[in-house]
Amino acid sequence: MLYTRHLGFKNFKQALDKRDPKALELRAAVAAVEGLMLAHADIKANAVYRFFPAQSDGNRLLIYGSDRQTVLETFTFGRQSEAPCLCLTDFVAQRSSGRMDYVCFFATTIGPGVRTLANQWNAQGEYLRSHILQALALEGAEAFAELLHLKIRQMWGIGDPPGLTMKDLFQSRYQGRRFSFGYPACPRLEDQAQLFRLLDVEKNIGVALTEGFMMEPEGSVSAMVLHHPEATYFGLSPSDVERLERDLATSQEQASGRTDGA
Repeated sequence: MLYTRHLGFKNFKQALDKRDPKALELRAAVAAVEGLMLAHADIKANAVYRFFPAQSDGNRLLIYGSDRQTVLETFTFGRQSEAPCLCLTDFVAQRSSGRMDYVCFFATTIGPGVRTLANQWNAQGEYLRSHILQALALEGAEAFAELLHLKIRQMWGIGDPPGLTMKDLFQSRYQGRRFSFGYPACPRLEDQAQLFRLLDVEKNIGVALTEGFMMEPEGSVSAMVLHHPEATYFGLSPSDVERLERDLATSQEQASGRTDGA
């Protein structure tokens, strides 16, 4: 991901194995930036996570406080209109079952000094170093998210299958999937605001949300982890998303009407 997608070097691994001079030069440039990042006190990895009692109610996910009664946040997710008609709430115990379930939320970041250093290098005309720095921050936050996700599965008692390879990890061949807002199964970036409230992300690790619900610093990752053995990745169609937005707008209007009436 670092060399192929961010730095635009196709077949980098093969080129490096063949001792291609350009591949060696780029690897040395990345290693130099890595060293500078490690030397900066304000460029470091940080994370916050928490397990919450939770239940589903139709397409709604109810997140409870430690008393298991107070609803802290309610997420509403979209459902596929075509088979298999999945919704993320299918992988959380229903409220009608009387059983309490759990979900985990987390956020990771590499910062906060990345942008300042990247801007400094840009001003000095060191565009490649600046680009490498920002790419390393993005992939560093993703790598930290992968590590934290692994530890969350272990804390849940799930663990991973024996002999799990790096390729298996990349292909998510394990129980306990993580879902990030803005991605196909939960495309509403607005839901980031609820995750940030639940974890007090800005206070705990210094990551803030922009007006467009993007994370700042950019080298940050947030997600919700579901332990259900059948939890899987899927996508919503544009019409599914439109229906979700209509349903949310209707719910908000009804809630506003009840408040006005009161």
